[in-house]
Amino acid sequence: MAKAQFHKNQRVYVRPVGTWAVIERVVPQWVKDVDEPLRVFYDVGLGRDFVATELQTEQATELTEIDPAMEEWRVVRAPNKWRSAEECSSHPFPGTFPVIMTGTQEGGGWRVPGVEYDFAPERVELQARIMAAGPKFMVLLRRLVDYAQSNPENLPEDMMILARDAATIMDQTKVMDPQ
Repeated sequence: MAKAQFHKNQRVYVRPVGTWAVIERVVPQWVKDVDEPLRVFYDVGLGRDFVATELQTEQATELTEIDPAMEEWRVVRAPNKWRSAEECSSHPFPGTFPVIMTGTQEGGGWRVPGVEYDFAPERVELQARIMAAGPKFMVLLRRLVDYAQSNPENLPEDMMILARDAATIMDQTKVMDPQ
């Protein structure tokens, strides 16, 4: 069963769109003979209804960290504008370069400068794959730290050292409060 996490006229950040909006209506999805709604959707006037995981309050965006499990980064290929496929036939994917999409829209993400890609294409390809897998690595680190904290007596010392290193990395990647 679901309960509404936001209310009408509340200002929220809509993550898939990347903009702020005001909730125009709360749309519960009811099932016959059930006292509470099965799901709750939110109409923010952007063409479709959103679920609570796609929305954030102002306080949540300021003080909490982004959940890496919610991130879906991927490597896509963009056409190489500075060289033709024949000029760069030694590259791993001639005529293209990697772009890491960090959002749901195709325009966002990380790109590499052309000169840097031409200098070491294999290195940039590896970097792109590592960056795209970053959120999944963060989830694995969190699982390792959580397991080590809940079962310290069952783990060998080497695993505890790995868990401590993972916790250090997790601490280093947290977004700091600007105040």
